[in-house]
Amino acid sequence: MPEQQLPVVVIGAGPTGLAAAAHLVGRGLDPLVLEAGAAAGSAVRAWGHVRLFSTWSEVVDPAAEKLLAPTGWVRPDGATYPSGADWAERYLQPLADVLGDRIRYGATVTGVSRAGRDRIVDADRESQPFTVLIETADGSEERLLARAVIDASGTWATPSPMGGDGLPALGEKAASARVSYRVPDLKDPAERARYAGKRTAVVGSGASAFTALAALADLSESDDGAGTHAVWILRRGISGSTFGGGAADQLPARGALGLAAKAAVDGGHADAVTGFRTAAVERDGERLVLVGEDGRRLDPVDEVIVLTGLRPDLSFLNELRLGLDERLQAPVALAPLIDPNQHSCGTVYPHGVNELSHPEKDVYLVGMKSYGRAPTFLAMTGYEQVRSIAAALAGDREAAERVELTLPETGVCGGAGLFDEPEATPADGGGCCATPATLTIGTGAPASSGGC
Repeated sequence: MPEQQLPVVVIGAGPTGLAAAAHLVGRGLDPLVLEAGAAAGSAVRAWGHVRLFSTWSEVVDPAAEKLLAPTGWVRPDGATYPSGADWAERYLQPLADVLGDRIRYGATVTGVSRAGRDRIVDADRESQPFTVLIETADGSEERLLARAVIDASGTWATPSPMGGDGLPALGEKAASARVSYRVPDLKDPAERARYAGKRTAVVGSGASAFTALAALADLSESDDGAGTHAVWILRRGISGSTFGGGAADQLPARGALGLAAKAAVDGGHADAVTGFRTAAVERDGERLVLVGEDGRRLDPVDEVIVLTGLRPDLSFLNELRLGLDERLQAPVALAPLIDPNQHSCGTVYPHGVNELSHPEKDVYLVGMKSYGRAPTFLAMTGYEQVRSIAAALAGDREAAERVELTLPETGVCGGAGLFDEPEATPADGGGCCATPATLTIGTGAPASSGGC
């Protein structure tokens, strides 16, 4: 089969992967989306109980909405905030249904290479199609050919460990029955019983840790949660920015969550332990003791929730020639724009095919995976990435390099939280960031988008 007749393989039927498929269809290209789960948005469904900072107006891709419109689909109220479950059921699954047999479920990608060429071989490399090895739900294997590969598999499946050096703490794996890497769903009876009346260590300093602390504080005040207490483990000290911007935060929902976490500490529902980098997890009967790199030993806890970030799984891409930053594991040209050592979320500007290209032609990491270990991401950024890539694959280089995006003025900000209380929802719609303003940005031209 001529390469131009081969499909563009998209790995992952999450928000960015499905948007990629929609843009490819709009360009007259044939996508094949490979999803390891049994439904669209499998990772999103896994945190379905968590509410986004972004409003509906910020999480629906324009090309996807164009595909959905003939079906009678109506976009939910743009000023409201979906939960993960809402996003999956009311947008992602309907979009996947429209794409139909362009999506294969239960298909786990285990390897990608060039047909007949491992990563060493130069000869005729770019003239060969990609070969994609998959494992199906019944355990069988298949090889597929593709003209291009867009990896939108995300980072959800690979949470970072507890250890302060990026490695699992000694004893962490052995204690796995008492260690979770997800924000607990305390509306689930089993999850609620796991933490009710228990002493739980929460390791991490981002929005997910805020969410967990606020949820545990609420549980401690409930009739069935007496005795519930959290120990908040921070690798750094507490400063003025630890809880975000609070009432002055340009992301009102995020600010409300930070204030809820602060209230958990101030109200005595959580104790903060600062400057603690976990080196080991030891047993004390049925309980766990966290030991720091400095030798400190904390009082025993019943459970540990590790929320130290996510990282990309690059194992199935080993035979491809990727150009990744040595720190963030993001594309080399993108990494300086998103480096949390240098940038706040408000200083990242829109980007596309130029920043996402690799030495291996026509392979792209997009969405959360493109950010590697960087902690912040906005759905609209992923949608713009795949719009640009689809244009490039269709041969429309001018459109691919013309980055046009409606970005919130506070820039690329990510995260999710629980802020269901009416008073936590800003009257102006808020969203992940402030009221959107249209920005037209030429190739490589940074735009100031305000602070976060």
